[in-house]
Amino acid sequence: MTASTTPDMVLLCYCSCPDAASAQAIATALIDERLAACVSRLPGISSTYRWQGTVTTDSEELLLVKTTAARFDALKARLLQLHPYELPELIAVPVNFGHTVYLDWVRQAVGD
Repeated sequence: MTASTTPDMVLLCYCSCPDAASAQAIATALIDERLAACVSRLPGISSTYRWQGTVTTDSEELLLVKTTAARFDALKARLLQLHPYELPELIAVPVNFGHTVYLDWVRQAVGD
């Protein structure tokens, strides 16, 4: 958490997965364990990146994970356990604006 982040701040996390099966397994675990309120799966993305000196393009499935700053560290630890990549993408963006009722639902869904 940064100085401007509060524990109840909603985060939108991005995570790419190599296939539908791993994306679904991660999504289900994060929801079952109340680490995320919602995980949206976007199939059919194409990622181009440099890995170990080679430019590669792969088909992937993108997860959009809605959680809070308070749950991020636990979400990160669990995602890293489940993810098949050696170096999984996990980027969290603070949600500064949104539908208040939805953001409250996210907070409630990952709360104790």
